[in-house]
Amino acid sequence: MARAYDPARLLLVGPAWVGDMVMAQVLLQVMRRRWPKLQIDVLAPLASLPVASRIAEVRRGIPLDIPHGKLGWKERRRIAETLQKEDYDWSICLPNSLKSALVPYWAQIPNRSGFGGNARKMLLNDRHHLDKKRLPRTVDRFVALGLPRRLPQPKHLPAPRLMVDHAALAVTLQRLNIQNPGAGLVALAPGAEYGPAKRWPVRHWISLARQLTQAGRPVWLFGSPNDAEITQAIAQAVPTVLDLGGRTSLTEAIDLLSLAEITVSNDSGLMHIAGAVGSRVIALYGSTPLQMTPPLSPGAVALRLGLSCSPCAKRECPLKHHRCMEDLLPEQVLQQLSSR
Repeated sequence: MARAYDPARLLLVGPAWVGDMVMAQVLLQVMRRRWPKLQIDVLAPLASLPVASRIAEVRRGIPLDIPHGKLGWKERRRIAETLQKEDYDWSICLPNSLKSALVPYWAQIPNRSGFGGNARKMLLNDRHHLDKKRLPRTVDRFVALGLPRRLPQPKHLPAPRLMVDHAALAVTLQRLNIQNPGAGLVALAPGAEYGPAKRWPVRHWISLARQLTQAGRPVWLFGSPNDAEITQAIAQAVPTVLDLGGRTSLTEAIDLLSLAEITVSNDSGLMHIAGAVGSRVIALYGSTPLQMTPPLSPGAVALRLGLSCSPCAKRECPLKHHRCMEDLLPEQVLQQLSSR
């Protein structure tokens, strides 16, 4: 089926991962430049949907309230029925799962784009072949789904951008009883949802935080409630840091990270958020492939050791030594910090 090349209303089925949602903003920038009047709605899981509220190109976010890993057949049916009246003429399905393509199909959206595979032949009528060698980065794959096939892939993509709500930021600072630290703030994001193989060791974070605070730099720790145990361990060892782990919503973290001059992070959603709100990023990579999800913000630095066993893309180190992160020393991060 031919794609509508002058679409009016788009339903974007967004990814579940926070970092992927940030990268999806690049796709929406590219699409809005081509179709300035295009109305864009985003359907996404609750974990990543708050990011869509800070994407300027998004008209509204639609919650997909289904537990991770569940099909949620009835809920997807219900959502599809409510969306039929919206007159979408195009949908783009960013996830590659079968279930993610159900709502656009049931909502009878005439043009339904996505990568083929996973038995989605019936659900998608604008199926793309995923050439991983030609499109190694996730962001390039997203953009490929939003362009007419006759157009080449852009050589240079814009960096992701998220909006900061300065009024909400002031409220958050007041709620947390903290002051804007001004210049020099370093944000540390020691968590990573996918698994421990992606995480720099806690003792390295402690060493980095201690040396930064001894040098007079304010240091704030960021993380979800799942990361609170890690941030608490760092804060107990270095009481001069501010521990925000588990104390903020995702949108509050977006606003607060805009205050950070530099953010040091594992390969995580917060890393992508920090870059998208203007913080200079130092990203730490071990088990994950840098070429697939690199930091995309200007001036970002990615540190990795390049061991023969890395990247393994495993949740836990299969060799039990975790050298890809254990041997990446705080001094290497400090060297990058001092040169910025």
